[in-house]
Amino acid sequence: MSTFAKRERLLLADLLETVGPDAETLCEGWRTRDLAAHVVVRERRPDAAGGTLIKQLAPRLEKVTAEYTAKPYEELIQLIRTGPPRFSPFQLKQVDEAANIVEFYVHTEDVRRAQPDWSPRELDPVFQDALWSRLERGARLMGRGAPTGLVLRRPNGQTAVAHRGTPVVTATGEPSELLMFAFGRQRAAKVELDGDAEAIAKLHETKQLGI
Repeated sequence: MSTFAKRERLLLADLLETVGPDAETLCEGWRTRDLAAHVVVRERRPDAAGGTLIKQLAPRLEKVTAEYTAKPYEELIQLIRTGPPRFSPFQLKQVDEAANIVEFYVHTEDVRRAQPDWSPRELDPVFQDALWSRLERGARLMGRGAPTGLVLRRPNGQTAVAHRGTPVVTATGEPSELLMFAFGRQRAAKVELDGDAEAIAKLHETKQLGI
């Protein structure tokens, strides 16, 4: 049975192929070629990928990413589509699901929602639950830089505290939309915000959400 991570991987590869290497994305400063290179480096070059979190590795990450960005775009798409190397832990279904559902969903939406004719996807409830599960576990990490208190709420009433503080802003929406919001894609996320008007404005403008 196909996993959610595998499905989102193939959707991302197909979408990158369709829009081409120079399409806009929601990632500031990145075109689709840059996003494709990022995805490949993350899976295939663990010696460099740690540079996103470890300052000392940042120069290596920059160098390796530049090398992959220079590769033919079609090659990058094929590397995404075929997945990680044979002996990568990402080959394990459990690891792939744990590490890649959010990664591939968010980056697919980074490409989709940057296009002028995009429309929301209808996601099945099981997938929404899977996204919520990961959002619950990662909410505090993604919201640690929020300038206000931040609570994430599903339409069914389930909540996750992303950041403690006052005043509090409550973001309500489907898990897929809350995930986009918490990952710093606030303006592209379909959520309703409730709270102090000034706090909502600050939350919309901050670049400190996400990982």
